[in-house]
Amino acid sequence: MTTSPTTPAPVPPTPLRTDPVRINPTTWNQFLGFDQAQLRPAPSTWLTLAGQGPTDAEGRLQHAGDVPAQLARCLDNVEDLLGRAGFTFADVLTMTVWTTDVDAVLAGYDVLIRRLAPATPPATLVGVQRLALAGMAVEITVQAGR
Repeated sequence: MTTSPTTPAPVPPTPLRTDPVRINPTTWNQFLGFDQAQLRPAPSTWLTLAGQGPTDAEGRLQHAGDVPAQLARCLDNVEDLLGRAGFTFADVLTMTVWTTDVDAVLAGYDVLIRRLAPATPPATLVGVQRLALAGMAVEITVQAGR
């Protein structure tokens, strides 16, 4: 893999210091694959990602009108950035899914659950009027650390 002067080389992954303590006083969230809270030690390395939409490397929208495919593409972009920093989905501390169609995201939420498994980071689903590109129905932000 080659890198440009503006793209740092990937950081080699380091093992997680400890598994999170999952805090779920109720069980309604289990079918959505997230924990209501997680207790973790303070990370020594913190990674914040800008919103990742369903775009290709040139920023062009992919999968207009197909919310599950947009979710998958967003996760591809999130996973790419995590990997470039030496992280995986297991390192995600919190995730926010922004959408213009909450019902469609809920109907396709299994895409997200399968990709994150076995990780179950605390997550929030937020309905918004619109996102950055016409036809964009989903955008995902995450914070990761270890």
